[in-house]
Amino acid sequence: MQPPSLDDNITTHARDMQRAARNISVLMLASIVSKGVIFIWQIVLSGLLSEVDYGVYSTVVALGAVAAPIVNFGIGLIAIREVSRKPQMIGRYWAAMLYTQTALFGVAYIGLVIGGLFVSQSASNPDILALTAIAGISLLIDVIGSISNDLLIAQERMTITAGVEIGTMLLRVALVALAVLAGWGLIGLYAMTIASGIVRAAVLSGVHLRDGLRPQWSSDRTIAWGLLVNGWPLAINAIIAQVYDQSDKIMTTSIIGEVFTGYLNLAYTIKLGITELLSTTVVMATYPIMSRYHEEGDGRMFGFMVEKLARFMLLVSLPLALVFTIFAEPIVDQFLAEKYAPVAGILPIYLWYTVVSMIGAIFARALLIQNKQRTALAIRVAGLMLNLVLNAILLFGLRDPRGVVIATLSAELLSLFLMMQIFRAPGFDWGTTLSGALRIFALGAATVIVMLLIGSLNPWLGLIAGLLAYAAGVLLLPVLHSDDWDLLYRVVAAMPGGAIIRRYWQRDIQITT
Repeated sequence: MQPPSLDDNITTHARDMQRAARNISVLMLASIVSKGVIFIWQIVLSGLLSEVDYGVYSTVVALGAVAAPIVNFGIGLIAIREVSRKPQMIGRYWAAMLYTQTALFGVAYIGLVIGGLFVSQSASNPDILALTAIAGISLLIDVIGSISNDLLIAQERMTITAGVEIGTMLLRVALVALAVLAGWGLIGLYAMTIASGIVRAAVLSGVHLRDGLRPQWSSDRTIAWGLLVNGWPLAINAIIAQVYDQSDKIMTTSIIGEVFTGYLNLAYTIKLGITELLSTTVVMATYPIMSRYHEEGDGRMFGFMVEKLARFMLLVSLPLALVFTIFAEPIVDQFLAEKYAPVAGILPIYLWYTVVSMIGAIFARALLIQNKQRTALAIRVAGLMLNLVLNAILLFGLRDPRGVVIATLSAELLSLFLMMQIFRAPGFDWGTTLSGALRIFALGAATVIVMLLIGSLNPWLGLIAGLLAYAAGVLLLPVLHSDDWDLLYRVVAAMPGGAIIRRYWQRDIQITT
């Protein structure tokens, strides 16, 4: 058998990149709908609940988010990587995941209740413990659905996962809204959350059962042990990542009260919506293909994708950080209740954290693909230590919720710096990467001038003019390379409505190998 020719390699890369673009588009469409709905609902919910109840709700959500990685244990990412390479093993991995993650739920639930007890005593509010115990049940239900979801992603069946995500999110919001409007309070809210989780798990598992797939229980222990051994660095990494995001709310409730936690949670909700839409979907959609490139020894394509994805994360997140830095106050006044006016002081810091974390997510996933989980874990531990120390100092010293966000941003900057020092791959050039970043920052500086000049006359005109100036700079100035535009073209062309766009925008794409 003759080795593949260069033309064959180019064709294969083009097909893979097209599939990655399609996967990104499908998941992004699902995120636009589902995350958009949940974002709007969080804003509405903050107005329906009292400031104290919304603070309690935010605290319970934070405790659950820290406990969730114990149940997941990084197993989903390892399974996606392995099943994408060995699809015939999917039944055995399904069984192993159910076996291990159900057992891990017991550990997570005990830790969750202990955490709820500690925070409820610190805040002198017993409702926190009771609601934490109820909300913890959803961890088991959600992980059963997530296992089936991960296996579908490993098969690159993003359309199904996207459809289920949208449907169940709409159902969850509808049920929770009915419970809150009916006066059932936070207990009703969590009861409806559990009910919608059961529907999600049943639908996703049903897809596999309909396809004739069944968990193969006979030989899952070896695989289960492998998942645990490979997944524990990811689990600790994920716990640390959640502590990054959630420790500020937990500590704020314990030290200065639930009301300030509500302020933090609203700002965090905006940050999370942006991250889920622009970062998480892209990283997850490209993960299987990047894993194959690295496994097959196609290092240049692996490094190429890391470089482009990191640049795109900076490109799309920077203007949002600039908008919320300059126009946070009118945005909060327009869209949030008057009682949440202090959120305007928190949002800009959270958005700069978003920029750093979106770029860091690309390098963290690249290190995972290179099987450097332990290195990534050590970096996260260093960042966490800095985060917790600064949190305590700034909360006790300033007694201002902005202090904890500054602590989180500082820790994320340290983590990104360390990952950038360590990551190396063929096809990835730091000179090219940094020069591209400088061009984007230069465009951002020009955008700030436009926003300030026109914003002094009218903030909304300044916001719109700044974004238009940024978009024009991307299109007209040499901010992106030709291969950047090639990858972007594939993403846009694969999106719903892409055929219409291709009538007016056409490129003769060349694949870099």
